[in-house]
Formats: sequence, C-alpha cells, structure tokens
Amino acid sequence: MRFGRTAAALTLATALLGTVAAAPAPAAEAARFPTGTATSADGRTVLADRGGRALQLRGFNVDKYDETTEGDLRSIAAHGFTLIRVAVSWARLEPARDSYDQTELAKLRGLLDRAAEYRLLAVIDFHQDVYGPEFGGGGRGIPLWATRDDGLPFTPDPDDWFAGYFQPAVQAAFRHLYDDPDLRRWQTDFYTRIARELGGHRALLGYDLFNEPFGPVDGDPSDPAVLAASAAELEQGRLAAMYQRLIAAVRRVDTRSWLFVEPTVLVGEGLPTRLPAFADPRGGAPRLGYAPHFYDTAVEAGQDWDPSDGFVEHYTAAITAYPRAGRLPVLVGEWGPPDSRTPGNTLLVRRQVDAMAGFAAAWTMWYWCRGTGGYCALGPDGRPAPGDGPAFEPYAVALAGLPGTESYRNGLYRLSFTSGRPGWTEVVLPPGSSTGPEGVSVSGARVSAVVVERPGPDRSGLARILLPCTAPGTRVAVTIRV
Repeated sequence: MRFGRTAAALTLATALLGTVAAAPAPAAEAARFPTGTATSADGRTVLADRGGRALQLRGFNVDKYDETTEGDLRSIAAHGFTLIRVAVSWARLEPARDSYDQTELAKLRGLLDRAAEYRLLAVIDFHQDVYGPEFGGGGRGIPLWATRDDGLPFTPDPDDWFAGYFQPAVQAAFRHLYDDPDLRRWQTDFYTRIARELGGHRALLGYDLFNEPFGPVDGDPSDPAVLAASAAELEQGRLAAMYQRLIAAVRRVDTRSWLFVEPTVLVGEGLPTRLPAFADPRGGAPRLGYAPHFYDTAVEAGQDWDPSDGFVEHYTAAITAYPRAGRLPVLVGEWGPPDSRTPGNTLLVRRQVDAMAGFAAAWTMWYWCRGTGGYCALGPDGRPAPGDGPAFEPYAVALAGLPGTESYRNGLYRLSFTSGRPGWTEVVLPPGSSTGPEGVSVSGARVSAVVVERPGPDRSGLARILLPCTAPGTRVAVTIRV
C-alpha cells in the first residue's frame, strides 16, 4: 500500500488534546516491522513495533519466488495485506555442494526488493515436501547430493502424496539428515549463507526454519498412538537439536530477523507439540516465534468440512499452551481449504479466521493465485474466491495498545483494545467501501484525529484513529460502518 499517493485522504480532526510526539504523521510512517512483543490481557503474545503498538500481520503464501510477479505483490498490498511467505528450496539454491545458483539468489533478492516497494514484509520458508526432489515433492526440499536413502524402496502414491513420508527410503533420508554430522554441517552452512545473502533487507521479517517437519516413525503409521509417540520423540530429540543448530546458524550473520519453529503436522489432529523452549543467542530480547499450520486432514483429502468434528476447537486447544509458556508470537504459516466454495469449507474459512483472531499474531493463507479451486484465494476475475471472503475483511493492522476482540458482520466492524502509549490505531478497509470519517466512532477515550483514506474499487483503504494521552489500560471500543 502506498498511502497518500493514490488517493486524497478525507480528514476529520479536532484540536490535539495532548502530546502525541510518539505518533508519526501517517503518510511518513515506515513499514511496520515488529521489534518486540507484548502480552495481551488474555495471555497471548503479540508482535509490537518500536512505538509499542501491537501489530497484526496478515497475508498470503506466494508461489515459487521466480513465478511471483510484481502485479501479485501490488495486488496483495492493494487488498490491505502486509505479509507474504516465500517458499525457498535448498535443492534449487545450492544444486551442488558449496555451489550456489547466483541467478536464483538474484531472483529471491529481487522479490524482496519489490515487496519492500509495496510495504510488504516477507517470511522466508525453508520448504520441503516429502524430503526433496528424489521423492517428488514438486522439486523442492533437500538436494539430491544431501539425500541418503540406504537403497531402500520408494513407491509414490499419485492419490496420496503425503503417504510418501512413510516410505522406507524417505524415512531413511530424514534419519540421515538429523543424524549424520556431515549433513548437519552442510545444512548449517546453507542456512548461514542464505541469512548472509538476505539479512538486513528492509522487507525481511524472518525465517520459517523448516516446513512441516517429519521424521522416522517406528511402527505402524496407521496407529495414532505410534504416530503420537514418534512425533513426541522427534520434537524432543532430533528436531529440537536441528532447530537450535539452525537458530545459531542464522544468528551468526543476522541478529535482526525473527526465527519461527514449526511443530509436526500432527498439531492439526489436536496433538499438542512436545517441542522444548529454545534459546536465542542474539543480544537483547529474543526474536523467536511459533509457526504451526492449520489444516483439517479430512478436508485436505477432498471432503467438505463437517463442523461437528470439533477440528477448530481441538486445534486451538492443541496449539495454545506452548507459545504462551514461551511467550512466543504465533504465525500460522499455512491454512485454508483446497476449495472454499463448498458449504462446509466456506464455514471453515469463517471459523478459522475467527479462531486465529484469538491466538495468532500473524497468518499467511495458502495461497495467492487466481483460479477456480486448488487453494487459489482469488477467482479468475481477481476478486476473492467464493467462500474466502472472511480472509479479506477489515482488520486492525496496528493498535495503540493491546488487542481485545475484533469482528465484522453485516457491514459493521467492531474492535476493542486496551490503550497503551499515544499513537495511531490503523484499520484496513475493504475495496469499494464508502466509509468516511463520519463512519468511525470511538468510545472509552477522546479522539484527536480520524483520517480515512478512501478505498478504490480494487484497492483497500485505511482508517487511522489518533488517541491523545489516554491512561494506559483504558478499554477503547471502535466501530466502523464499512
């Protein structure tokens, strides 16, 4: 979003009622980068900027970085989003040991440059699917030269790609990755190199250290007890050691970025993670976060969602304790059904958005593309796909305080928060809204100014509300008639 360039703002301002030196003029505000965290009244950890405002980062996964266009990034920003998650592949960036593809690296840096132009932050996702190219996985993941399968068999199932994780060759490859000293060293070198290439970039929020981690399963994978025991063993042992090693690898060259750890995919089945706490060697407050995915297995298999299955409730209960105990902000790195147009999946999107408002500091939906299904968030016309509307609703991207509740129903957006330092609270307005300053009302605090950038038919707007020196801890309620 390029505030102040594309449309004249409608402004309603009263005389300032207090000192607001901590609040920059809206048009001059820099991109929102979280420098720390804060704890809300309900115990969740939120991201916060240098001025102490709580930030809510929302956005989308983008396809492979060399296929994401400037138009994609412009459109993501125009819809009011501030975050992208970018999948990178070790196999593509380092196709041979210690030989990096400079063209691929340049494409990745170019994507970050374009993201910065549109004030988007990016999470670099170290992606793998079924380990790596040797086993399909869309060509992404661990390179062939770092794949050791002990000569064991691998028979792909075209109807169930996830079943590949349980093939003997894939199990062996993961075991070697976790256990072999030379593979551990090579992986560490790769992470350090990528962090050196990208560290300090103004669009870089941080790194998702390992997509959908998996590992050896000792026993029958169709037995839920076996899977649970294997996941716990992995998270407490091999995976925990990998994460601490990779955290150290990135921190050798990058102390600014946020580092996110993922649990195994069984969190989607309501199984709480057994990951331990991790140490961040950077000076100052740690910048670590938790990045679970939010997928229903039955929906992934092609079924329409059944609201009676308790998925959303079980998932929310499963992911809550770990980040609260470690005071970690939650980034839901992937979520959303493969087809939001069916009745159950349409309801699932609604329920997921509402649930994440209660525990997530950030989310990136899977994923940004145009189509008639297959996870595409947009229809062929470039408008939100039927059923995905809740992901495009108004939301508070920055709060001069700590979040409370947020809702949008029947054209009425409601927000409550607990006031902090004086500053601008900012709410994204959907494209086509006719809201002006007169459509914004505030209770619980006096208002110094309301500035509304009117959205266009295909571009979001922004409502900014400046509060004066309200006593910290005051409950503020905002209503916007969209």
